[in-house]
Amino acid sequence: MDAYQIIGSDRGGRWLVTCDHASNRVPDWVGAGSLGIGPEDMARHIAYDVGAAGLALRLAEALDSPCILSDFSRLVIDPNRGEDDPTLVMKLYDGTIIPANRHVGAAEVEERLDRLYRPYHAALAEVAGRRPDTVIVAVHSFTPCLKGRAPRPWQVGILHSHLDERLSRALIDRLRANTGLCVGDNEPYAGHLPGDAIDRHALRQGRLNTLVEVRNDLIRDEAGQAAWALLLAPVLRDALGAVDP
Repeated sequence: MDAYQIIGSDRGGRWLVTCDHASNRVPDWVGAGSLGIGPEDMARHIAYDVGAAGLALRLAEALDSPCILSDFSRLVIDPNRGEDDPTLVMKLYDGTIIPANRHVGAAEVEERLDRLYRPYHAALAEVAGRRPDTVIVAVHSFTPCLKGRAPRPWQVGILHSHLDERLSRALIDRLRANTGLCVGDNEPYAGHLPGDAIDRHALRQGRLNTLVEVRNDLIRDEAGQAAWALLLAPVLRDALGAVDP
């Protein structure tokens, strides 16, 4: 099984749209293709970012730029974590125990790193380096409510690191001023995690970047994904023009 897909590599735009949690696929060499949880859990946000792949593809097309998608479940190994992060291979997520991960050993984690995680990041680094002015926009989605928690009010969250807030701040300002959406500023998650994909491929190289989290009930179908791509593309262009004309 391939670790990733790259779409639109010949497009001329300076953006690179990434989707770290695009797929809920489990390769057949991991638990014979099963993590030991049912199809209902594999269809939830714990296994992948619901709707994010479709949004990423449409957004990249609207920006005339390439898109890279992971092609394995975040529960197999999470490409948006550093290799030394304790949540790299999750054993419990939002109330669900992951049987295939409960007693996973170092050798198996290393195999997942070598066959999935590292090839994805190598490909991401290559496509990001295709031009000196690449701007990375990472597309994710979040569940409206975690088990036992309060509902999340945001329709979209813009995540950013304190090390480079330029594009994200401009994007938040424009979304709040022009769309009427409930926009989270580093919500529902904090935007800086050492070793994550933005840290590895944007912050360390000084590339402009932002991470967009859309609530997944809004992008579950193709119509929602298309609508959000249509909304986000011009706002992203405007925000970029404000910080790097």
